[in-house]
Amino acid sequence: MRRRSDFIWLLAIIAIVAVAVWVIMNPAFPIRLGLDLQGGLQVLLEADVPEDQEVTPEAMDTARQIVDRRVNAIGVTEPLVQVEGNRRILVELPGIEDSQEAISLIQETALLEFVDTGDYTLPEGMCIRTSLNEGPSRCETEAADGQVAPSGEEPPTFTTILTGAGLREAGVGSDQLGQYFVDFTLTEEGGQIFEAHTRANQGKHLTIVLDKQVVSSPTINAVIENQGTITGNFTLEEAQQLATQLRFGSLPVPLRIESTRQIGATLGEQSIDASIRAGTIGVIIVLLFMLIYYRLPGLLADIALITYVVLSLAVFKGVGVTLTLPAITGFLLSTGMAVDANVLVFERIKEEVRKGAHLDDALDTGFSRAWNSIRDSNIATLVICFILWSFGRNFGASAVEGFAVTLAIGVFISMFTAVLVTRTLVRVFLGRSANYLNSRKWLLGI
Repeated sequence: MRRRSDFIWLLAIIAIVAVAVWVIMNPAFPIRLGLDLQGGLQVLLEADVPEDQEVTPEAMDTARQIVDRRVNAIGVTEPLVQVEGNRRILVELPGIEDSQEAISLIQETALLEFVDTGDYTLPEGMCIRTSLNEGPSRCETEAADGQVAPSGEEPPTFTTILTGAGLREAGVGSDQLGQYFVDFTLTEEGGQIFEAHTRANQGKHLTIVLDKQVVSSPTINAVIENQGTITGNFTLEEAQQLATQLRFGSLPVPLRIESTRQIGATLGEQSIDASIRAGTIGVIIVLLFMLIYYRLPGLLADIALITYVVLSLAVFKGVGVTLTLPAITGFLLSTGMAVDANVLVFERIKEEVRKGAHLDDALDTGFSRAWNSIRDSNIATLVICFILWSFGRNFGASAVEGFAVTLAIGVFISMFTAVLVTRTLVRVFLGRSANYLNSRKWLLGI
């Protein structure tokens, strides 16, 4: 029965490796490189408030978190977003293609207002004064050309009914004609305000304004309690950007761009090639060591180690892990841990054989006794990975976060290959020849 289960596991391992090879060869799963390997965009933001106005550390940290979520939402992998000093935020975007879109999104204050404009219907793109935005605006002159007030008169100031703070969630939808819109869900308090206003103002206009600029000016024709939509002549990209801005809230302080610059890869192409060659040579040396020192078990361990590398690369590509130099370091460290696990198992097996145990029994005993050491060491490493990941996540240290992620992935895969893959190969190929190998222990490295 045990032999049969071993063959079933062997077939399952072969199937898993085949899927991993397919993922590695599939161009739909590209390798993502970090800023230090491929270059990108660096943006320095500064609080756009008077010098004598205090900006609290809490406000800057909240702004950092919002900017971090925004750049992740547009597909930027492993960005660096961290506070510098008291009033600045440094943003590094690896491999960014549309720099203007990224800059616009991370700088935008995204102040959403639902404004009571009464009988006025306002054109999209027009800038207006509201009760929350009564100060001068860079486009306020557009509102004084007679669209909302007779020529020569001061444009009216409209009353804001609700801001984006009353939103709970926002997403993108489309109608049967393929027109995109943003649907939103209100908080309990926001829903109560919206319900009271829409019930009392049927037939009036409730204009949706984003940073003083009109998005749409629909007529109220129903009572809205906790859900609604923002319509406009949106493209899919525009609707997604608006939903992202609303979903991730308004920045607690306005930000202006202090400087931007395109930066090249920290490691040149020659350095990357040299690193790959060094890593390849290192793996080959390890494979040769295992083969020479442990003979047949070492050959099976080499197969398991190659399986580990294939599975790791497949997970990195499939999940979309961004490879930076620290991330690659984490992967190489976990490779060493995979070898260590095999060494523990084989040394246990050799001890049992030296004591006179039959090879078939020594195999089972060696794996069972080595498992406790392998499990405890890997759990300790995973705890450290979690601590490093939490530190990198909360303090903007993306290099530490990337190291922790690849190391944790490597630890999980190394446990799979060192225990399950190696054990299956040893049982199938050594267990069947136990009587033959008992009299030829030199093939076992003894």
